[in-house]
Amino acid sequence: MRKFNRPALCDVRPADPVFAKRIATGIARTIPAAMEKTVETGRLDAFRLNWQEGQPNKPHIFWDSDTAKVLEGMAYSLALQPDPELEKTYDEWVDLICSAQQEDGYLNTYYTQFEQDQRWQHLSWAHELYCAGHLMEAAVAGYECLGKRKLLDCLCRYADCIDSVFGLEEGKRRGWPGHEEIELALIKLYRATGNERYLKLSSYFVNDRGTKPNVFEMEKDGGSISTALQAHLPVREQDTPVGHAVRMVYLLAGMADVADEENDPSLLDACDRLFEALRQKKMYITGGIGSSFAGEKFTIPYDLTNGSLMYAESCAAIGLAQFAIRMFNITGENKYLDVAELALYNGTLSGISTQGDTYFYTNYLEVDENLQAYNAGARERQPWFSCSCCPTSFARFIPQLGTFLWSAGDNGIAMNIPAACHADLKLKDGRTVSCKVEGNYPYDGAVRIIMETSGDYRLTLRIPAWCKEYSVKVNGAAAEAVIERSWNAGDVVELDLEMPVSVIRSNTRITGNNGRVALKRGPVVYALEQIDQTVPVREMILDLNAGFRLVPAPEGLPEGTLAIAGSATREYFMDDNALYTDDTPGTENTTFTAIPYALWQNRGDSNMAVWMRAR
Repeated sequence: MRKFNRPALCDVRPADPVFAKRIATGIARTIPAAMEKTVETGRLDAFRLNWQEGQPNKPHIFWDSDTAKVLEGMAYSLALQPDPELEKTYDEWVDLICSAQQEDGYLNTYYTQFEQDQRWQHLSWAHELYCAGHLMEAAVAGYECLGKRKLLDCLCRYADCIDSVFGLEEGKRRGWPGHEEIELALIKLYRATGNERYLKLSSYFVNDRGTKPNVFEMEKDGGSISTALQAHLPVREQDTPVGHAVRMVYLLAGMADVADEENDPSLLDACDRLFEALRQKKMYITGGIGSSFAGEKFTIPYDLTNGSLMYAESCAAIGLAQFAIRMFNITGENKYLDVAELALYNGTLSGISTQGDTYFYTNYLEVDENLQAYNAGARERQPWFSCSCCPTSFARFIPQLGTFLWSAGDNGIAMNIPAACHADLKLKDGRTVSCKVEGNYPYDGAVRIIMETSGDYRLTLRIPAWCKEYSVKVNGAAAEAVIERSWNAGDVVELDLEMPVSVIRSNTRITGNNGRVALKRGPVVYALEQIDQTVPVREMILDLNAGFRLVPAPEGLPEGTLAIAGSATREYFMDDNALYTDDTPGTENTTFTAIPYALWQNRGDSNMAVWMRAR
């Protein structure tokens, strides 16, 4: 079923002004900082199984997943930039994790130490299968990137243990993960080992979910939570994203993988139906998802407020990008890349500082003094959270950024995102096609591709939905976006994507945005941060008729970043202390500077808004 393969981690090496810098910082700072916190908070020591009452850092039910995600990031870091000291530490972590495995293959630090008789009894909330999934992903990363089998063999034994418990066969029991993740992890394990038991188990978790009788509702402490956990209906019957946003996109990624491996059109149709409902009615302009911090969940269509109680968790945007790239590689449809690109440049990277070691859990689209009452950490990225899913997610996500840029198929390659890089892409027939991409994307739409491999193959250039005019040339001659020819090493493809500033308006059902606009250029959403303005952001009305200018970003932001400058009117109360007034507001002319939303709050505490009043 799959049209394209995602490249291996080291097959694409970004050299652009966004991803390349983030990857370098991830290796230099994000992963080491996450390792430090994993040790400092006791997450790694939990695998020693020796915690005693009265000691600090009692192991928690989801801590194993945090350690696993950081270990996965360490494997990626070592593949991209070998480091003997880091590899020594990596091996020590693996040895410790494997030492905690029980004779029957079970591997969970919390239940092994504290509630051995409660294994698999609280699936709706206990995170056992979720933690197992992250450990499996870490094991596959170590095997595929470093050729190391110890953790892979350990997690195969754990997968065998889980497979002996769950399923519809005689002697097994029904059960589903409360927090989805193991579904996609089992597919990775299956692809790494060829063991069909893991594919079958993943397929069971996907296809039995939501069927009657509902296993969550039968749990004595599960209650009526099936909607919150995407288990209110069988997955093929669900028509809109519900419940916890991260869990939803993890489930969708697992569904897509199972549909691909089992050539299941109806399951793939369900993925597409839920994707469409998400992007058309439940996704922020930045690719953020999840409308309510309470329950970290999707709510009703068009409930996409900009501050206060909104959610848009960093992990959710990361999960959406991972689901979307799967769907593109299966179907070849560009609509999935449009969403992946949107999330990558905006809703994911906003969650981590340019220094790489502080994070947002929630990614607000508007921040002012009122927000402090709801969330003290909303205005400034934090170095860690007690629920540390976001920092540890970035440790493994940032090194993977290059794998979104290209895909390779039967007889061709596809450029998904035209960021500067070098790519060595393996076709399904065994050939490798190499090329170099030059340019300053996403701040410039002029892209140059130097083909380095001779032969007959197809090059597919994605034309983003945001681009209204474009041109393609091969060795100076006009061409189409899909080029199938006999290539010579040294052939040059030029792609020029028109990239004006776009004024975006939202559906009127998003009532908080009525009368407001957002600025976007190419895939990048912009925001007005108070530090760059001479008057309060909340009092500004953008002048759309005055046009826009592209200017170098203010000092303190990454070199090469472009900002948008323009004219505005300040509208303010003559009596600033009046709560309400019938006085005519005062006005004055002013200017504004907008920066990429993902870069806000990298220069100190500041108010910010994406959606602005305009005239």
